[in-house]
Amino acid sequence: MTMSELRPPSPPRRHLLSIRDLDRADVERILDTARALTASLQREVKKLPTLRGRTVVNLFYESSTRTLASFELAAKRLSADTMSLRSAGSSVDKGESLKDTALTLAAYDPDVIIVRHPSIGAPWLVARYTGAHVVNAGDGKHQHPTQALLDLHTMREVLGRLEGLQVAIVGDVLHSRVARSLVEALGLVGAEALLVGPPTLLPRGIEALGCAVSTDIGDIADADVVYVLRMQAERMGPGEAFVPSLREYTALYGIGPDRVRSGQVVMHPGPMNRGIEIDARVADSDAALVTDQVRSGLVVRMAILYDLLTVAPVEAPVHAGMA
Repeated sequence: MTMSELRPPSPPRRHLLSIRDLDRADVERILDTARALTASLQREVKKLPTLRGRTVVNLFYESSTRTLASFELAAKRLSADTMSLRSAGSSVDKGESLKDTALTLAAYDPDVIIVRHPSIGAPWLVARYTGAHVVNAGDGKHQHPTQALLDLHTMREVLGRLEGLQVAIVGDVLHSRVARSLVEALGLVGAEALLVGPPTLLPRGIEALGCAVSTDIGDIADADVVYVLRMQAERMGPGEAFVPSLREYTALYGIGPDRVRSGQVVMHPGPMNRGIEIDARVADSDAALVTDQVRSGLVVRMAILYDLLTVAPVEAPVHAGMA
């Protein structure tokens, strides 16, 4: 009998690659942990020893401010060692494949790798070739699960509930990984999602995710939350015209003061294009929760790292499909 046969099998690695990796109990546990961690940020010394000796790697192939900064700070607040690697200035510039980059990072034995990549499925590939817990920080226009969780946390903390909330998601749904993850997350917690936008920016068959769809901006009037998406020009091909002009888009679907009723709150995942999808008077109003979302991003990502590295694993194999 070999030494490897004598050793007990390693527990399965858990990942957060998609909202489909979670059930309602998982979401509630993460949000409850985030709420508890919020209290730690009120102390003079904000650092916790929870993940001391652990290593968290941020692997970002796309530009980011909020996601990268909050993940790096979240790891540091939990006393983990961190390393951030951007594609620019790395061996990626020399043609190195994602697989080889993943194998290189795996040799350093990190505990968590956080991946943002323009290609759908990239985090699944990293999970296949490393022994780390992998967190999807955005893959193409597919998924952005940590954004959805921080949005749920923001809604729950501000509005006091998630069950029964009506959330209108307005704008460029076609190219939005945020919208897809948020629709699935809202369904898990008993909230309702309505997608609103021009027909060219509403994906065919997206109702299958469990949401309603409308091209009438007036339908946002009944929503508790108006969630505004930006026009994602970086995901549009050369010469593609999904709207006649940004000026016309703003006139028909831009969120200005006249489209926000009393009692509604407005959210935006950032970065905001003021004057296009959202009027500055709305972005700077008391109804806007954009700053709350940024604060939620830190504690929710702390909670995710804590959850992956301290909560007992269950059988949850990496998804074969990414539909």
